[in-house]
Amino acid sequence: QVQLVESGGGLVQPGGSLRLSCTASGSIFRINAMGWYRQAPGKERELAAAITSGGSANYGDSVKGRFTISRDNAKNTVSLQMNSLKPEDTAVYYCNARITRTSGIMYYNEEHWGQGTQVTVSS
Repeated sequence: QVQLVESGGGLVQPGGSLRLSCTASGSIFRINAMGWYRQAPGKERELAAAITSGGSANYGDSVKGRFTISRDNAKNTVSLQMNSLKPEDTAVYYCNARITRTSGIMYYNEEHWGQGTQVTVSS
């Protein structure tokens, strides 16, 4: 089993900052990529930011220049530093991990999601 545990959501005023963290644990052979997606009420889930094991990062257009994703491979942790937050950043943020898992001699590529953490930007 693989678990993703998220932390760091909350309420912040416009222009403020928050930091989200997510740690993966369980039967993991290799984490290929980790990232954060978000879903606002009535909208589809969208990419906020993602990062590969080699450190290549990709950002959604609406967060470029304001959000920074980082990763600690030794701790299986990904963090999202969110600055200059706007009301439109309000959403549930979900951690995502694309992993390779082993079972005996078999290898399985899987995608896992965290339970989500609420980020609310409001005055």
